[in-house]
Amino acid sequence: MLSKSARWIASMSLAAAAVAAVAQTPAPITGQGQGPGYHDPRSPFAPLEERDGVLSWKLLSSVQTRVEKNRVVPSYPAAVQALNERTVRVQGFMLPLEPGDKQRHFLISSVPTTCSFCVPAGPEGLIEVRSKTPVKYTLEPVLLEGKLAVLNNDPYGLFYRVVDATPAP
Repeated sequence: MLSKSARWIASMSLAAAAVAAVAQTPAPITGQGQGPGYHDPRSPFAPLEERDGVLSWKLLSSVQTRVEKNRVVPSYPAAVQALNERTVRVQGFMLPLEPGDKQRHFLISSVPTTCSFCVPAGPEGLIEVRSKTPVKYTLEPVLLEGKLAVLNNDPYGLFYRVVDATPAP
């Protein structure tokens, strides 16, 4: 039986490998076709409907990328950079990184997952979440509020993180 920390490391490694694999698909890496309103045509789901007061997935997906020495480097538009270290509200679908029905560390995605082992979006469509209190896992979209970090050099290849998250009304 693996310890809790070993399970966490294994789940993060799996998530990182999945995110890296998605990030290395040809279209998103080149930045071609990306920009405001970009949606991966391979996804069978439409992105969540835009809501007032909720961070736009269209804005988050407007990041451009380039490859430098086996690494995907994000280039954020000014509107995204301006959100760094700001409190935001985000809505998305939970992807657990821990066992159990309540999560303190998880990913949210702009589209729902259809497979336990598949990442439904690239790094522009995922946000790592660290919550203040456990959030009950659900297949429905969750609305959270927390401090957004725009990541320039994340070891797992993620572009965004929300910390001190709490469920929003």
